[in-house]
Amino acid sequence: MRPPTGLIDLRPLAASAPYRRVWVGSALSGLGHQMTVVAVLFQVWELTGSPVWTGMIGLASAVPMIVFGTVGGSLADAVDRRVLVRWTTLGSMLAAAALAAQSAAEAHHLALVLALVAAQSTCVALGSPARRTLPARLLPRDLVPAGLALQHLSFQAAMLAGPALAGLIIGRWGLTACYTVEAVALAASLYAVVRLPSLPPSGTETHRPGLRSIADGLRHIARAPAVRGSFATDLFATLLAMPVSLFPLVNELRFGGSPETLGLFPAAIAVGGILAGLASGLVSRADRIGLVQLGAAGAWGAALAGFGLAEPLWAVLGALAVAGAADTIAVISRGTLVQLATPDSHRGRVSSAELVIGIAGPDLGNARAGAVAALTSGPFALASGGLLCVAGVLWVGLRNRPLREFRVSDPVETAA
Repeated sequence: MRPPTGLIDLRPLAASAPYRRVWVGSALSGLGHQMTVVAVLFQVWELTGSPVWTGMIGLASAVPMIVFGTVGGSLADAVDRRVLVRWTTLGSMLAAAALAAQSAAEAHHLALVLALVAAQSTCVALGSPARRTLPARLLPRDLVPAGLALQHLSFQAAMLAGPALAGLIIGRWGLTACYTVEAVALAASLYAVVRLPSLPPSGTETHRPGLRSIADGLRHIARAPAVRGSFATDLFATLLAMPVSLFPLVNELRFGGSPETLGLFPAAIAVGGILAGLASGLVSRADRIGLVQLGAAGAWGAALAGFGLAEPLWAVLGALAVAGAADTIAVISRGTLVQLATPDSHRGRVSSAELVIGIAGPDLGNARAGAVAALTSGPFALASGGLLCVAGVLWVGLRNRPLREFRVSDPVETAA
């Protein structure tokens, strides 16, 4: 029996036992990861008391993700993806266990903590492109959008609950307990991927991992207008309209710098994302998924322009909730299009490009917002960035007919 249109579609959990196990494992490990983010931040601040070093945590995580994400995409299209995901999950689990061990032993060395963060980030980067291909291999084509929506809902839930749980656990049982939770969660995720069937890349094309393979993946993106347009849409949204770096400034201007209101800003985005995830049946059943992404990216830009101009707290939080909902819809639709418009022989490399864009775009967008705000003002940076995002998305939509007309129901050969 089909669930009512508009509600989240749970059919992927019933249709595929391997997908169901992977989803549960990923949801648990995602929650554990969000807890570890807070634990590492807390530990580094306790060790140094310096915002410079807490900022270095992001560098220790982002650089391996960007560098090794491309390597992971090349590996995902050359080896059995089950084997790759197994080993990288095991590596992540060992890194989490090492964080717990150094905390329990009170070996609080800053270099060791950052090295373990970088090691775990490397494992995640090498395995993420292969993981992103799993829904398209484990589910029927028509259930792939619903499978991606379920994954994003669990991610949003982890973003909302993980930091709060981390604070409670650190306050009551200490850092070691918090790190141990992630290690246990990753053990559950490892169990799920150990039971996966063999997943070698399909198709007749074979290649060796390396620079030539990575370059071939980039050429494929350049020759695939729907995928290229989907990435361009995401870049316009993240480079021009990321708001996070301006949260403290807007909070200072509008609400006197209250820490209570500052905490509500990211929570409003997460709440909007979760509500959109619970109603993701509207997205996962849409056929012209490219149009859905374009509309969601435009709504993201418009909502953040509204955030820059809004003054009452209810309007500020409402604009951020709309932005969070639009972001969820854009992520689900982009992921669906990228996986279904790409032949399996190239899915790993194209997924690695999506991973790198998803990491670098928001960071660069936040840097751009801060620079524009320093030259003008926070509200101007947000409003102008949001409107430029809308204009950029309209430009992509008007120029890229394959993106506008991409259909989930198209045969695989036509979509690719």
